Amino acid sequence: MGVPVVETYAGLGRRVLAGPARLGRTRLVAVDGPSGAGKSLFAARLADALAALPGGGRPPVVHTDDLLDGWADQLTFWSRLERWVLAPLRAGQPGSYRRYSWVRHRFLPGELPVPPAGVVIVEGVSAARATVRPELTLSVLVTAPAELRLTRAVARDGPGILPELRRWHVGERAHFAADGTADAVDLVVDGAPDVPHDPGTEYVRRRPR
Repeated sequence: MGVPVVETYAGLGRRVLAGPARLGRTRLVAVDGPSGAGKSLFAARLADALAALPGGGRPPVVHTDDLLDGWADQLTFWSRLERWVLAPLRAGQPGSYRRYSWVRHRFLPGELPVPPAGVVIVEGVSAARATVRPELTLSVLVTAPAELRLTRAVARDGPGILPELRRWHVGERAHFAADGTADAVDLVVDGAPDVPHDPGTEYVRRRPR
């Protein structure tokens, strides 16, 4: 996967702000990768870094898990993301979406706003899929060993999810292979690095494009 290189979230934030807006006036950042790799944490730390930069402001972070209609909607949620979030942003208008409750097994009635900010981060499995790549300012793939990812997911959600999770992992592998994600993204990040770094301000890059 390449020699690990330690880089800062602040530096990546400056790279995003210096990049072109390709989704209307918005710089869209996609943080992709398999479940349990560390995508949500990476997205949150990048958002924090952007908030600390002059002229940055903390960007909205859209988690694709919130848009899934249950386990069976692993990859087919995209039309919802397009209709509720991407299409309005493309037109310079605010978007919004209803969040799915994994406890109640339905979408909740309230809407979460997504303003047409200078930067918007979309985080989740297939966030950097081929259909959206021309509109991305930055695409990131976060990776980690499969067994570690499984352990993390079970620790977070309990062993009861194992049957669905194992099926989910099969779907992930098939998607990433067909989509060519690893070869197409701008940045591959190690979600379980073993090199010294400050995880609050730094990440470990495995391969640039």
